[in-house]
Amino acid sequence: MQLPFRTLLYRYLCFGWLFQDMRLHGSLFEHAAARRHNQEQSRWLPLYMLRYAVLGAGLVALGAAAESLSPVLSALFYIPGTMSVPMLAVVGVAWAALRFRH
Repeated sequence: MQLPFRTLLYRYLCFGWLFQDMRLHGSLFEHAAARRHNQEQSRWLPLYMLRYAVLGAGLVALGAAAESLSPVLSALFYIPGTMSVPMLAVVGVAWAALRFRH
């Protein structure tokens, strides 16, 4: 089965589909199983961080190149490029919490 392109793009850039919401599991065993699943899936978070870093650096580089053409055009690249920095911080904290908290 081949997935549509937009689903593949979503899965390439967004990592939420990998994890289970632990609040939805009522019993103690289901909650523990969801937590173990999330801890196992956290191994993919550094890969997503690398993707965000490369994408952010590429957008900032495009913004720098577009500065000579138009400041408005460069802002279209700079703004999403700089938004990768807080995303890296959020993913890093989530990864550390899932990996190193017992």
